[in-house]
Amino acid sequence: MKKRLMALGMAAIMAAGSMTACGNTTAPAAGGDTGAAATEAPAATDAAAVTEAPAAGSGDAAAPAAEEGQVLNIYVWNDEFISRVADHYPGYEKVDALTGKIGDVTVKFVQTPTDDNAYQNKLDSVLPGNEAAAADDKVDIFLVEADYALKYVDDEINVAMKLADLGITDADLADQYEYTKDVVTDASGNLRGSSWQACSSGMIYNREAAKEVLGTDDPAEVQKAVADWDKYVETAKAAQAKGYVMCSVNDTYRVYSNNVSGKWVQDGKIVIDANMDKWVDDSMALVEAKAENTNDLWGDDWAKAKDPAGKTFCYFGPAWFFNFCLDADREGSIAHDGGWGYCEGPQGHFWGGTWICAATGTDNPTLVKDIILTMTTDQTVLKEIAMKDQDCVNSKAVLADLAGSDDGNIALLGGQNPYAQLAAGAENIDLSNLSEYDQGCNEEFQAAMKNYFDGNATKEAALDQFYKAVEEKYPELSH
Repeated sequence: MKKRLMALGMAAIMAAGSMTACGNTTAPAAGGDTGAAATEAPAATDAAAVTEAPAAGSGDAAAPAAEEGQVLNIYVWNDEFISRVADHYPGYEKVDALTGKIGDVTVKFVQTPTDDNAYQNKLDSVLPGNEAAAADDKVDIFLVEADYALKYVDDEINVAMKLADLGITDADLADQYEYTKDVVTDASGNLRGSSWQACSSGMIYNREAAKEVLGTDDPAEVQKAVADWDKYVETAKAAQAKGYVMCSVNDTYRVYSNNVSGKWVQDGKIVIDANMDKWVDDSMALVEAKAENTNDLWGDDWAKAKDPAGKTFCYFGPAWFFNFCLDADREGSIAHDGGWGYCEGPQGHFWGGTWICAATGTDNPTLVKDIILTMTTDQTVLKEIAMKDQDCVNSKAVLADLAGSDDGNIALLGGQNPYAQLAAGAENIDLSNLSEYDQGCNEEFQAAMKNYFDGNATKEAALDQFYKAVEEKYPELSH
């Protein structure tokens, strides 16, 4: 893996993530992998300053030292971070969609979609030689997500700087959730990235469907009806009897995959965890009962659930799902009329997130440091992001502030405040089974099992398809 990363122009190691996109065929701007951002949902309320003292980030446009570079290159896969910087970094001046100014420094966003692994291939072609690149061409910042972060924070590869080398301390990041640090910590214990998001996830349910199926749309009562997988199945069958489908089998995938007992790859062998086998069997039973469907995430049929006519009980997702996936600005959507509710669902899980990494070889370390601190630790900025973009931000203090006031009420959830639940979920995320192979294994497992669910293959044939695809993608693996 390391040798292939170091080779310029390397072939794809991990395919583009299918699990982190929103809309019909485009990907989300937040926490996900590719494409243009969906239209933002309206914020629930105006941002107000958090009472706690802000963290070290200053957003000072005059911060870069005179000897530092005059071009700041930021590599991204969509326009999520572009919009976050434009909207929330003090002193940023937008020039056009991919260009801006911070003081005398020109900011250039280099956007490469993740389709066909293009984004990772781009990083793999430029990061190993970044220290020797011409000043104006150097990568200064690049973004990663959880499914492949370990690949880029590897201490031997060393394409992402240690945050300590930028002067960012443990104290600066003390208010962040621990799991968000674990994602970007190398094998030697060095932190090499930081995120503004905490992406604990839950079940986002259709309030009208809940009233019809359960007789109530109260989040506490709905949670009782889906408190474990047995209760979830009972509710799914009750929903089917009322003319609803619960959701797609692909909506529940992350809930199961985040609760496995071991990694996808162990000692060079592909291992299918018992919980993934349970997802297959549970899903097939619900498909056969017509209580779940097999719609592909982000496809047109899957997107119909955003409207009442879609007759769908729920989606599963984190806070970025609120803003980027539910079409709250579109008249007629369930979100537009405040028709969704939120509860934890059968099991806690997380999904997505975006981490900011400083590229080894950057000639703008002062400005890069300030951007990381401002965007991921400044509590005033983080609260603005939460309230404008309806994100679950990576700050315990900010989430506590939101959970304890009307500032955390979200219009598309009917005024419900989900931040206490989101914060509790973030505290309990366990990444001990994360591996650098997750993105490829997850994608190929879902693709293979769809053939089984749709009646185009036996379970055994689908498993053979999965093994073959993963071993082609990662020749060093076997089963």
